[in-house]
Amino acid sequence: MRQYLLSVHFVEGAPTPSDEEMQTMFRETGRINDDMQAAGAWVFGGGLTSPDSATVVRVENGATAMSDGPFAETKEHIAGFWVIKCADLDAALAWAERCAAACGPVEVRPFDDLSQA
Repeated sequence: MRQYLLSVHFVEGAPTPSDEEMQTMFRETGRINDDMQAAGAWVFGGGLTSPDSATVVRVENGATAMSDGPFAETKEHIAGFWVIKCADLDAALAWAERCAAACGPVEVRPFDDLSQA
């Protein structure tokens, strides 16, 4: 079984879903989580706070530096994610299709071979 990251992205300036739309998204996401766990695909998942709550930590030449805000200066940020395990990319894409229907576009990336050990 290979592990995959399914990430959901937030785009600054995009229309904010209504409370009713958010409740629908949470309800459907809960169903997907339950189904992933029942299928043995679930490893971990969760939603993230806004990018302005991020802190970047760097160590250069033995000195630690911290800065507020996300690592990448972009209008697109990871809003949430799942780590799943599947037999192949097609199975991961099938989960991603359900996630995308619930939350919007989902990026699917396999973990590298060193992370699979």
